[in-house]
Amino acid sequence: MKTTDICKQLCQAKVAELGFELCDVEYQREYGDWVLTLFINKDGGVTIDDCELVSRAIEPILDENDPIEQQYFLSVSSLGIDRPLKKDADYKRNLGAVVDVKLYAPKSGKKELRGKLTNYDEESFTLTMENDAQVTVLKKEAALVRPHIVF
Repeated sequence: MKTTDICKQLCQAKVAELGFELCDVEYQREYGDWVLTLFINKDGGVTIDDCELVSRAIEPILDENDPIEQQYFLSVSSLGIDRPLKKDADYKRNLGAVVDVKLYAPKSGKKELRGKLTNYDEESFTLTMENDAQVTVLKKEAALVRPHIVF
């Protein structure tokens, strides 16, 4: 089992008990150090105090179970408003929202699409465009899918 899966299993119940959704876990090298990052979410958004609360609650669980052999830093973060959609849970969370899509190759002459995410499955997703046309894109055709942010 992958390190991230083990850590997710260990922390999921405690994070839920605190009122948050554990959306993703990443374990990677950053500037020469290993960092375990837990991404959390809740209705209304996540604050820095929420991240601290979750960090303090899961630190003893990780210390007791010791799922990672080498030294690492623990980080708890919100998903962020522009987090790319990678997993089915990301697509589910963004159903009905407008997303920006960058394609590897042009589709109908365009490499960038913007539309409302209206459906998804394991292999593809469907956008409803401004003119009400529906465009289905295979996930493997998309270089990047992220929520559209209006400033």
